[in-house]
Amino acid sequence: MNGRKWFCPDCEFDLYNNTASAVGIILKNSLNQVLFEVRAKEPRKGYLALPGGFTSADESAEDAARRECLEETGLKVNDLKYICSFPNNYEYKNIHYKTCDLFFSADFPDNSSMQAQPSEVESFVWKEIKTEEDVKNLPLAFDSAKKSLLCWLKTR
Repeated sequence: MNGRKWFCPDCEFDLYNNTASAVGIILKNSLNQVLFEVRAKEPRKGYLALPGGFTSADESAEDAARRECLEETGLKVNDLKYICSFPNNYEYKNIHYKTCDLFFSADFPDNSSMQAQPSEVESFVWKEIKTEEDVKNLPLAFDSAKKSLLCWLKTR
């Protein structure tokens, strides 16, 4: 199964290497700017990413998005709207992981301040996203984020 399943002929045990799920949030402020994180670690350290990360066991995608946003930015978001999902390749320490990234949008919570999670986020950047060119010119860490921003643009 293309490296997704291993079989032990001695004990007849099947081991499956299934896709991991991850989430991202397109967080928009009142000026219609989108919040990006500058990644503080590999993979793609220094590149822009949307707030998000991997889902935990027994956690919905929505709960993971809220948790990851709170951990990485200090922001509590509640008004999540599902946008789209895309497969992604996540390389970490020379291992290629396959993920399915689920993206949501939310409004920046009024009267909120951000606190970067130092192990994950170097800094925050607001970018105006009005056109496909705006998206294509961003130094994004992951292709799935680029695709999700293009989908998000079509819904606006």
